Amino acid sequence: MEVLIVQSDIRWMEPDVNLPHLDGLIQTECRLAGYRPDIIVLPEMFATGFSMESARCAGWAGEILDWMRKVAVDHDCAVAGTLAVGTVGVFHNRFSFVRPDGISHHYDKRHLFTFAGEQQAYKAGTKRVVVRWRGFDILMQTCYDLRFPVFSRNTGDYHLALYPASWVGSRIGVWDTLLRARAIENAAYVIGVNRVGSDPSGSYPGHSVAVDFKGNIMADLPQDREAVLRCSLSLEELHRFREKFPVLQDADGFVLA
Repeated sequence: MEVLIVQSDIRWMEPDVNLPHLDGLIQTECRLAGYRPDIIVLPEMFATGFSMESARCAGWAGEILDWMRKVAVDHDCAVAGTLAVGTVGVFHNRFSFVRPDGISHHYDKRHLFTFAGEQQAYKAGTKRVVVRWRGFDILMQTCYDLRFPVFSRNTGDYHLALYPASWVGSRIGVWDTLLRARAIENAAYVIGVNRVGSDPSGSYPGHSVAVDFKGNIMADLPQDREAVLRCSLSLEELHRFREKFPVLQDADGFVLA
């Protein structure tokens, strides 16, 4: 599977600026360089920034989803990233996985970042979501979910976990460490996509990365600047590793409430 990671800066609450800018980054890599991804992964709230103005952000949801659908069709791939959705006072930070065939899947962020007051602006999701795409089973997670290993526990139901994020620089060491930990403990590929730039809440250094099932860094992006990254994932290599080292079979059983 070919994955394109887009580590972008985000203009605060300006989707009309951010979406064409993302188009340019994607077009440069796909059209000019001739790259054909299976998935394009974007940061958390890639069109607006990680804003607690949930009602205002949700007002752009239709425009943002239309853009995701167009990119999916133009490049014959899935497009993954989060945006605010909702009406009548109930809003979610929603991870949308949009396919070129018109089918989409979504996961509403379960672990809301209380340190920033996210729980006051958005409602927590309740369902863990795994989507199947081009042979891969993919766990959808978002930013702060990374700190909660029980929720991402692999019961043999996924090959790849995606973490779009807005993770500030003061805690970036935690991000680096936990992405590798989630890959190792779940014997799965993990991709973390963090933004760069700054907003009213702080500054973001990127550190977007692809980690393999052994915890090795397959590819990473430079700090503090926009960039895109190509990454190739092998389902065959993952299966061989799991057969040789059956750690998932030896795990403790439990039920997640």
